[in-house]
Amino acid sequence: MAKQPAKPLALTLGEPAGIGPDITIAAWLKRRELDLPAFYLLGDEALIARRAKALGAAVRIASVTTGEAEAAFPEALPVVASGEPASAAPGKPDASSAPAALASIRQAVTDVREGRAGAVVTNPIAKSVLYRAGFRHPGHTEFLAELAAEDGPTPQPVMMLWSPRLAVVPVTIHVSLRDALAQLTSELIVSTVRIVATELKSRFGIANPRIAISGLNPHAGEDGSLGHEEQTVIAPAIKTLRGDGIEAKGPLPADTMFHEAARNSYDCAVCMYHDQALIPIKTVAFDDAVNVTLGLPFIRTSPDHGTAFDIAGTGKANPASLIAALRLASRMAAAKTR
Repeated sequence: MAKQPAKPLALTLGEPAGIGPDITIAAWLKRRELDLPAFYLLGDEALIARRAKALGAAVRIASVTTGEAEAAFPEALPVVASGEPASAAPGKPDASSAPAALASIRQAVTDVREGRAGAVVTNPIAKSVLYRAGFRHPGHTEFLAELAAEDGPTPQPVMMLWSPRLAVVPVTIHVSLRDALAQLTSELIVSTVRIVATELKSRFGIANPRIAISGLNPHAGEDGSLGHEEQTVIAPAIKTLRGDGIEAKGPLPADTMFHEAARNSYDCAVCMYHDQALIPIKTVAFDDAVNVTLGLPFIRTSPDHGTAFDIAGTGKANPASLIAALRLASRMAAAKTR
């Protein structure tokens, strides 16, 4: 059995009307079969009980404190109250959705930072629901960075999508393509890759990470004939990274970076914008890819899918990505304690 972290994992509720409750219940039911690490859900026990009934799931739910969660886990799904009730029906977010989702995230971060949990694992949120309630962040990643800054400087969060077959990082994240081009600088590429290299060593156990860096333009600019960013922005960043002792190669044409032989030549692909990175991994690892936030003072993983309102409460939701997120969080937390 793989080394387990010293503390249970804090799992957030996510959007109460989405599939977060469904996949949480499904994952807990597979805990023995798959030897899953202990986790507890931060949320509303009554909501989870209603969802279990709708799913016809034979699950025992235990309302516990954080300190009681690990002992309860083998026999019951531990639920720690987040202080915000959630009344939303499956597929129908309501006024309780945003407060319940955000309270769960805040408490999970607090639990990890105060040593009660080993890592944060987040269920999917519905950003449109949060925006209507006044949420001002582009997504989970940026909100977590703000929470991490409560006791210090704001960190640079780096979004990694990880699977056993491929790991990718976009340099620019939740912005329009036009804004991504405006944001892209050599300095941003360098700071992003430094964080990736550091955490591949410290939390993934890769002694000498190999990092492939994409170009921005078709065919990596064709030596300047299809764009100059490879020469003026990306290549200087790679030179700096190599000077740091980081094994970085590129800029590489993005359209030839992701076939099987190419994937075997690196540990992580760093791409210039969101879709350039996420389309490949969602093609090859849609069900088991994990969203990992690097650069934070705590570990955070998440399923790499959305709230799936259309299938919430139907029993059709696949827990594979959540299970992968729990396992990866456990692995990273155990590595951190060595």
